[in-house]
Parts: sequence; C-alpha cells; structure tokens
Amino acid sequence: MIGRQEIMELSREFSLRPNVVEKDYALGWLLFGIGQHPELKDKWIFKGGTCLKKCYFETYRFSEDLDFTLQDPTHLDEPFLIRVFKEVGERVYERSGLELHPETFRFEVFQNPRGKTAVQGRVGYRGPIAPGGELPRIKLDLTNDEQVVLKPIRRPVHHGYSDAPQEDMEVLCYPFVEIFAEKMRALAERERPRDLYDVIHLYRHTEMRPDREAVHRVLEEKCRFKGISFPTLRSLEQKEPQRTELQTEWANMLAHQLPALPPFEEFWNELSHVFDWLAGTSVPPVLERVPVSPGYQEDTRWTPPPVAQAWGMRVPLEVIRFAGSNHLCVNLGYDGTKRVIEPYSLRRTQTGELLLHAIRVEDREHRSYKVDKIESAEVLQKSFTPVYTVELAPGGPIHAPLQTRSSTSSPFGKGIKGFSTRRSMGGVTGPKYVVQCSLCGKRFTKTTMDTSLRPHKSKGGYPCSGSYGQYVETKWG
Repeated sequence: MIGRQEIMELSREFSLRPNVVEKDYALGWLLFGIGQHPELKDKWIFKGGTCLKKCYFETYRFSEDLDFTLQDPTHLDEPFLIRVFKEVGERVYERSGLELHPETFRFEVFQNPRGKTAVQGRVGYRGPIAPGGELPRIKLDLTNDEQVVLKPIRRPVHHGYSDAPQEDMEVLCYPFVEIFAEKMRALAERERPRDLYDVIHLYRHTEMRPDREAVHRVLEEKCRFKGISFPTLRSLEQKEPQRTELQTEWANMLAHQLPALPPFEEFWNELSHVFDWLAGTSVPPVLERVPVSPGYQEDTRWTPPPVAQAWGMRVPLEVIRFAGSNHLCVNLGYDGTKRVIEPYSLRRTQTGELLLHAIRVEDREHRSYKVDKIESAEVLQKSFTPVYTVELAPGGPIHAPLQTRSSTSSPFGKGIKGFSTRRSMGGVTGPKYVVQCSLCGKRFTKTTMDTSLRPHKSKGGYPCSGSYGQYVETKWG
C-alpha cells in the first residue's frame, strides 16, 4: 500500500481533501478485485461517473461510489455478496495491502420503483491516511434492471498511484456511446447535478465525442425500456421543481469532488447545444490547435500523461489541467504579476521544458508560459468559450462497435477458474502508453502509465541497465 505522503502530495495537486483522494485510491483497488474475481468479472458491467473517470479520462470529477449492471440476477443476494467481497478483499490485500473489513460489509436488498430487485452496498476499508478511527466506506449500487444495448468492453482502470500493477487492472464496462446515452437518460429522469455535469463534460470532449446517431439510437432504446419519453430541452425546462432542486444542490453534491466548482448557469445553458447536436440540427465547430510558440522547438511526439499525477512543481499543475477541461479561467501568477488566462495546451520542448499555452483574457493574445516559472494558479468561476482545441489532457477516439446484443448469445468469453495472474490485452479498446528509456532511447509500449523499466537491450542490441524512462505518447486501439 502506498504511504500517507503520496496521498497528501496528490491532495495538494488536485486541491481536494485527502480523504477524497484516498477513496479514489481505494476505488481503484476494489475495481481490480472485482475485475479479477472469477464469478464477477464477466457478469458485472461498470458504468456511471466513476467509470468515466477510472476507465476513460482522468481529468474528471472524483467520485465516491461504484455502479454496476449485473448480468446474473442471482448475484443480487446478500449472502452471495458477502462471500464474494470477502474473497475480493483477500485478493486486494494480497496485491496492495489495502484492507477491506468484512465486519463493515452491508448489502441492502430492496425493490426499486419498477418492482425489480436492486442492492445498495457499503464496503469499509482502511487506507493510508489514518491507522485508526472510523472506517471510510465505499458505496455500491447494483441492479439487474437496465437495458444494456451495446456489447460491454474491457478497459484498463486508470490508477495514478505508485503501486499500480503492471497488468491485470481492467474491468468490464459500458462502451463510451452507452455511457453518454445512459447519462442523458438519467438527466431526463431524475435531473441530478452529477448527471448535468457529466453530460456537458462528455459533450465538451470533442476528441472523444461519439457518433451522434449511435447515441440517439441507444438513448431511444433506454427510454423505451424505462417507459419515459425521449428527452428534449423543453421537457427538462418544464420540470420546474426538479430544475430548482438541481440548481440548489449543485454545490452540495459536486463541490467536494472538484478542485473548483463551475457555475451552474454555464452548464445548464450549454444543454441547448447538446440537444441541437443530438437532433442533428447543428454541428459543433472543429477548432484548430493552439499555434506553436515562436522561439521554442517543441517535441511534437509528446502529449501530457492521461493519468493524473503529482508533478512536483511549485504550483499544482493538475488544477490547471482541470480548469482547461472544464473551460474555466485561471488567475496565473508569473514573473511577479498576475493575469487571467484561458488554458489550452501543455507541451514539451525538445530540451524537456514544459510549456503552458494560453490566451491572455485582457488582450486576447496567445502566450506560452514555462511551467517551472509559474508562481501561482487560482481557478476562477469564470467560464470561457474555447477558440482553440483544449488539449491539456490527451484523448482519442473511443472505438466501440455499435453491435446490439443478441438475446440468444452471450457477449462474454468463457470464464477462467480462479483468479488470473496475467491477462492478455488483446481485444481491449483503450490506451497504450509509450515510454522511452532515458539512457538508450528505446521505446516500450505499456498498458499502464508506468515509467519503470526492466534491464533490456538497446536499439543497437547492446545490454542497457536503464530502469526509468519518460512518457512520450498515448496510442489508442
């Protein structure tokens, strides 16, 4: 298990409470255990906001619970769940040292409003922060009452901590198209702050935005299954009590999960663009990349790591990446003065210097700032409309085949008895990370964002003892 200091460093980097970061750490290892368990790994489909953060992009809101659709209704049973989570806990402790405490396990079986069985669970854990005191708990929402339209896929779990395993950390989850459609359905049905935040955040990620017709089709099937009308902006606006509660609870439900809370009005007003896109009446503009700074030779092969990390800079860099992803301005301290900027891109020069590309709000001029010379950074509740592509965190197309599941055939392969110790990444749609040896320059492709290297041969065939490399790019496929 990682030490308390690592949690505190990441807490500073994200400008979040340490217990929020610790829970994210525990969520990662719990997903590892579920994804490895022989009775769960092919039957439990990960979904929701935590799935977005842990399996699709890291610069996202932190979450506190795990949502799964279960393909086997017999799993919605308290004795079964207590047994398998004891086994999950043993596996997690064996690999990480994180303790899941069986005496804290609670699984409440109930009937949802549709009269179907569902489970709300609690799993207590002992993390790196405090050796004693009351155990924090992870909430699990388990249901069998969902229309799963597309074939689930396995994706690596982003675990930006020093004890991330080289392999094995993956979980079955909804394809990106289905998560987008599910979030639209949830927003229409219950209008909660996290659903609004997620829908707008997904729409803003232009590099990952899925096919409009695919989202429309999946959303239609989900709404038909739930017995609700296809959502429109007008249908949401007419629910005045829900909209009032949505605005009132915006800060209460989201502030602790984010380094800075975006204005509610900005997210609500942007819904019109989402529905216009979904209806096919407007096409979002394709923005160009921010220009290369004159005077610097930039390494065009380098992109920022997709996994959030502690950069070790004077100013938390992840807070700036968060601001850009959420279209929030930053009050930047640099060269003894402050200026309000729109952050767009993080790049690296061929000599290894990190540059932050931004637009200075005062005069709309493009500027680049050496990251190691940034003196302060305050995320403001002032939104901006991008004039360039925001690329502070790398992304890529999510290739999820639009394949409707057959009711007569299973989309899953045969399970393997017992916990596997290694899994092939063949067939997994997701990122691969290219790491270059700092000594010989040879490149290695990895399935996790890990820069440690084993002894190897250089490109010339000679032995190299380089044990550390540099992240250079992300590949998708």
